Amino acid sequence: MSAGTRAAIVAIGSEMLGPLRRDTNSSWLTERLEEMGIEVVRKSVVGDEPEEIARELSCSAAAAGWIFTTGGLGPTADDVTVAAIAHWMGVPVRRDERFVAAMRERWEVRRGLRMPSVNEKQADFPEGARVLENARGTAPGLWLERRGVQIVVLPGVPSEMREIFEQKVLPELRRGGASAVTKRRVLRIAGMAESRVEELVAPFYAKWKDDPVTILASPGEVELHLCARGDPATAEARVAEMEDDFRSVLGARIHGTGGEALAESLGRALKEKGRTLALAESCTGGLVSSLLTDVPGSSAYFLGTVVPYADRSKETLLGVHEETLKRHGAVSEETAREMAHGARERFGSDLAASVTGIAGPDGGTPEKPVGTVFFAVVDREGREKTSKRFFGGDRAMVRRTSAMFSLEMIRRFLIEAA
Repeated sequence: MSAGTRAAIVAIGSEMLGPLRRDTNSSWLTERLEEMGIEVVRKSVVGDEPEEIARELSCSAAAAGWIFTTGGLGPTADDVTVAAIAHWMGVPVRRDERFVAAMRERWEVRRGLRMPSVNEKQADFPEGARVLENARGTAPGLWLERRGVQIVVLPGVPSEMREIFEQKVLPELRRGGASAVTKRRVLRIAGMAESRVEELVAPFYAKWKDDPVTILASPGEVELHLCARGDPATAEARVAEMEDDFRSVLGARIHGTGGEALAESLGRALKEKGRTLALAESCTGGLVSSLLTDVPGSSAYFLGTVVPYADRSKETLLGVHEETLKRHGAVSEETAREMAHGARERFGSDLAASVTGIAGPDGGTPEKPVGTVFFAVVDREGREKTSKRFFGGDRAMVRRTSAMFSLEMIRRFLIEAA
């Protein structure tokens, strides 16, 4: 593959070198670039250090004909991307007074405020740069060229980065008319172990030996990554045929494709069927409802949750019988069932689900070790389903896996009740 169809992505920002901030822009850019026939051959994260940025740009330029940077275009002192790129290119930085005036006007019209003087820095551009307007913010993108390498400089704010790329960069890439592109499909499966998924899909590996198929596991979910390369029509047809094969053995276990989360898939199913849901969560402490309410518009189908952490609250808030708790314990199929019925009655929902278990690190017994979790789903028509699972890992892992299993159990209950 020629240098003109190879790209490097450099995410700039010291915060992404720590544990609290992830670089999500690179994944999004990779998908868009592959659709244009541009292969991403290098990704990196560097801090807000001019020397490190320059060093990475040199490495990227040696590997690819395109460099895309994200981040470091803000107005503060630690935003050094523009200055670092200009220094690396050996060109001066000049302030565009017309751009400063336009920024001031936008501040006054959109925000009714005077623009702080520090924002004037965002009108400092390397000589020869093409400015890419930012309709969502004050930091524009830039397009430069150095020794045949195209350098596209984008903001780090995802919404702003995507807007500039789609409106200003993508149209020009499309005009290039790539002869070969990469098409990807992600199939998402919940409620199954990675080994079980592998066992089911393994027969198709021989058929698709020339196309990469990757299985990735995370707490409570498995992803199948399918990939095909060729001219646009051939690649699309090939990845669609791959998906059909894997669906033939996984069926309804596939809850979604691409970036759709399990909670979104469940929410869509609830809306389509016109059903409402309530929850009772003990060991997950509200995590299931948190995942549900991360989805915009979830109030249309999700009524609420009860978190009865103590045994007494299971009795008073959900009507779990004292005798049930004494005879079977708080972590039991019987208690899970009564918790679900109690939540459905309290909220008046069509369905209700419950989770109760031992997340650890303490509280386990030989009969019910840490990681033992019981689930229940019930509906207004009297149908009910319970399940017992054992999840390994630490407390956070058990809680996350339990939450994902609960969402998938509810989704499957809806499908089977249809």
